[in-house]
Amino acid sequence: MPTFKLDGQEIPFEPGDTVIRAAYRQGIEIPHYCWHPGLSIAANCRMCLVEVRSGRQMALPILKWDAKKNEYVEATKPKLQPACQLAAQEDMEIFARSDHALKAQESTQEFLLLNHPVDCPICDQAGECKLQDYWLSSQTKLKRKRTEPVHKPKAVRFGPTIVYDAERCIMCTRCIRFCDEVAKDHVLDMRERGNVNEIVVSPGRELDHDYTLMTEHVCPVGALTSKDFRFKARVWFLKSAPSVCTGCATGCNSWVDYDPRYQRVYRLRPRDNEAVNQYWMCDDGMMTYKRFHEDRILAGRVRTSGRTSEVSRDDAVRAAARVLEKIEPGRLAVVLSAQASSEDNYVLAKLAADHFETDRFYLTARAPWRGDDILRHPDANPNRAGATMASKGEPRSMEQLVEDIERGDVGAVLSLGPDTDLSEAELAPLANLVSEGVGTAAHVNLTANAGALTSSASVVVPVASVAETSGTFVNAKGVAQQFKKALQAPGDIQPAWLTLVEIGRHLGWEIDWRRLGDVRTAMPKPLPPSSETTSTEPSAAPAE
Repeated sequence: MPTFKLDGQEIPFEPGDTVIRAAYRQGIEIPHYCWHPGLSIAANCRMCLVEVRSGRQMALPILKWDAKKNEYVEATKPKLQPACQLAAQEDMEIFARSDHALKAQESTQEFLLLNHPVDCPICDQAGECKLQDYWLSSQTKLKRKRTEPVHKPKAVRFGPTIVYDAERCIMCTRCIRFCDEVAKDHVLDMRERGNVNEIVVSPGRELDHDYTLMTEHVCPVGALTSKDFRFKARVWFLKSAPSVCTGCATGCNSWVDYDPRYQRVYRLRPRDNEAVNQYWMCDDGMMTYKRFHEDRILAGRVRTSGRTSEVSRDDAVRAAARVLEKIEPGRLAVVLSAQASSEDNYVLAKLAADHFETDRFYLTARAPWRGDDILRHPDANPNRAGATMASKGEPRSMEQLVEDIERGDVGAVLSLGPDTDLSEAELAPLANLVSEGVGTAAHVNLTANAGALTSSASVVVPVASVAETSGTFVNAKGVAQQFKKALQAPGDIQPAWLTLVEIGRHLGWEIDWRRLGDVRTAMPKPLPPSSETTSTEPSAAPAE
């Protein structure tokens, strides 16, 4: 592979690469604002100017202050070039840290801060702001301007999710290019020139497409802010865990940003994976973090004689075992979940096959949502493929489960997750299911959140949410992707796979799985990446 030198370091590059992209791939950041790896090149911020030494580089005439002569004298300096626009060529010698390049970065930084308000203490971007970062690395000088800064509109409502502050805007045009090139909606543009220009919304429109939060996310400063995250947390208090979006079958890679002090997730951000989601996520996917905390099941529930009472998690496990221990072989219906991890589904399927000798596998999933040709997959479930793999065939639908119960073919149900595309009324046969051997309602549900399937259960056992455990999702293209635990599960709640192992022990199921690695070792190999994409699998999740 051809290489060039950047500040003395050999940088490999691919045909068509620019200098900044090749450096970016090697983990080297050349200061920049307007450049983004997923957007077209604008080259308007001039922060990425670098010096190219070739022996025949252009020289610009300048006036330079001579302290000895106490006057300006004629001199020259090399013509700097924007690294975002400069095509990489073999054996180039480039300097982003030379005196001339550093001086250019300092001057650009000072220019961008001339009219910038000093409102870092109340700005949501504080702690992850490029203006702050580059001031420390490229300027570190007090503002020399003493005149009143130019004032512009503040707290402008761009739409239902985004607020704009024109005084903070550095006109990088990332938001405009994202809407045009990725969201395919020319809803933003720039008006005026010089120090009075600003970003505006098209007349009669709002910023209301399915990728508005990504429009905010690409902003390198605090000009665009999300109404959902605004004034809720400081980023320096947040930790991040690699995860996979639960919104749909695309399986967008994400970061879970959480505050370990409160064990609470505050937002999701896209995690770069050019083979799956590139650098993006949709609005609905970024808002799925709310499911981690809403309608949580934190205690067991047992329904007897039509009355439901809360019990401890351990009592719920024992109650589940009592319901299941008298079920005749082959009479148990097992409901896998397209929302649960492959590990959870695998352990449930193995318990059913080994101990209950049943092949009655059904699949519960959320109803389809509106897809698009950008990221959103019509299947609103992250792991339909993984659940299907666990059943070793095509699992039956929930409608078929209801029909089988009404025919009397099913004596009890063991289900995973709260979500289903059927209503509570449609699940009435499931809620009224009474096993002859048990003599009571016989539907055991393992779930982290309340839902229609949970409401029809006679025994509900609380389990950890996706944010509280590690696991694997297989997306619609067959790519297996791991996510890692971010939060500690409340109280003594455990992951679903470990809870199932515990229920199995009460039933006499002899299996010694204590760590997630034990389950993964026993699982068959996941589907290989499809021919259309590949995925770099992250390192194994920590033991739980």
